[in-house]
Amino acid sequence: MVYHGGAFPGNNDNSDQLAILKTFVGMKVQNLIIKFFPTLLIAILPGSAMAAEHAADYLDLTSHWAGFASLALFFVAYLLVMAEEFTHLRKSKPVILAAGIIWGIIGWVYTSHGMGHAAEQAVRHNLLEYAELMLFLLVAMTYINAMEERRVFDALRAWLVRSGFGFRSLFWITGILAFFISPIADNLTTALLMCAVVLAVGGDNSRFVTLACINIVVAANAGGAFSPFGDITTLMVWQKGIVDFWTFFNLFIPAVVNYLVPAAIMHFAVPNVKPEASGEQVQMQRGARRIIALFLATIATAVSFHNFLTLPPVIGMLTGLAYLQIFGFYLKKTAHKDHHGVPDNAEHDGQMGSPVAFDVFTPVARAEWDTLFFFYGVVLCVGGLGFIGYLGMVSEMMYTGWGATYANVAVGVISAIVDNIPVMFAVLTMNPDMSTGQWLLVTLTAGVGGSLLSVGSAAGVALMGQARGKYTFFGHLKWTPAIAVGYVASILTHMAVNSAFFT
Repeated sequence: MVYHGGAFPGNNDNSDQLAILKTFVGMKVQNLIIKFFPTLLIAILPGSAMAAEHAADYLDLTSHWAGFASLALFFVAYLLVMAEEFTHLRKSKPVILAAGIIWGIIGWVYTSHGMGHAAEQAVRHNLLEYAELMLFLLVAMTYINAMEERRVFDALRAWLVRSGFGFRSLFWITGILAFFISPIADNLTTALLMCAVVLAVGGDNSRFVTLACINIVVAANAGGAFSPFGDITTLMVWQKGIVDFWTFFNLFIPAVVNYLVPAAIMHFAVPNVKPEASGEQVQMQRGARRIIALFLATIATAVSFHNFLTLPPVIGMLTGLAYLQIFGFYLKKTAHKDHHGVPDNAEHDGQMGSPVAFDVFTPVARAEWDTLFFFYGVVLCVGGLGFIGYLGMVSEMMYTGWGATYANVAVGVISAIVDNIPVMFAVLTMNPDMSTGQWLLVTLTAGVGGSLLSVGSAAGVALMGQARGKYTFFGHLKWTPAIAVGYVASILTHMAVNSAFFT
């Protein structure tokens, strides 16, 4: 077998498959419920052979014991991921183990047939794509953690709490902020920040907290859908080069519709009450605004490297990490200025946050390493199943049998049950022949489909833990019809305003 530019046999040319995968800036525990659904879908498909022209290039293992064993391993691994809350076994461990065993099985079978080089090239390609995306996410996580360490998000939260807005005003303010912050940060960080405001103001008013949390989840997911940096799925599609950077912003109007429709319906159910304002004060630490500016400069560098120099965006992101490292060196050398003008009793006077010398490796260490390694497991597991041939079968059923539009709408519905990371990675691995409009559609649906259920996105799962007892699965489910109206409206809006991309 000859390996041509990353085109792996048996999986519909998955040459540029990516895996990244939320929050972006790190999903917390519990955010992957019922993720074994794709395995069930694959398992019930008939084990038919792939196209005859590929027979000489790869081994069809879809009806082989190795294929069945790989499916079983993937299934068991996701059962353990689902049970993380009860077993306290971190989600990265079972999928990493499953990935190693799956590729070990593939390697053993291929080597026994004298085709070990084919399996080696396939797994190396998976590993290279994962490395690019992992490093990209690591830089983004580092910047977000640095801004959190400089108390940027605490200051925003405190300002909102002490502003004295009514419940209905806060409902819209937190939703709109979530919509516009998530394209730059990530939907998880944004949702947690806005939920902290809702909990601080809402108090014992469970009705307001529930509605505001639902609104935040929908807004954060919708806001991430129109930006290449807003969600892992959009980042995957951008880095693969299927859709260029600026084309994603054509999803802005559909994303706005996706947020506004359910928000307008829920507005009338929000209590028309004005709570008592808080006097909490939070002062950002020195360098906070400059770190925000450096993060924007890093994004600009990544975009420029990709668009103008045709280099991988991760090179620009790593260059931007150097900006933060050099600025961190400056902050450390001038740490004595952090205490200038800050009284020793600042904490007691309500000005939260004592000055701390900045160390760039502290936010690096605080990255969501469990999530990053979980992405590795997902990439290698799904890549292995694709190399075996199962994803080609699913692609044939969905994109050939159903048609691209129905398949892409179904992807969004599936992502309400299953995390959108493995779903989008599977689609990229299938690499169906679609127009730019259809790729934008699947990007939109995979991003906003998770809003249909509270367990459909990292933001929803995290808020169920943060607002435990107030924001619940069934509380969210009650408003799923309104969210579904927004989901359908956003799809129809996209097909109307971006019709030129479907040709």
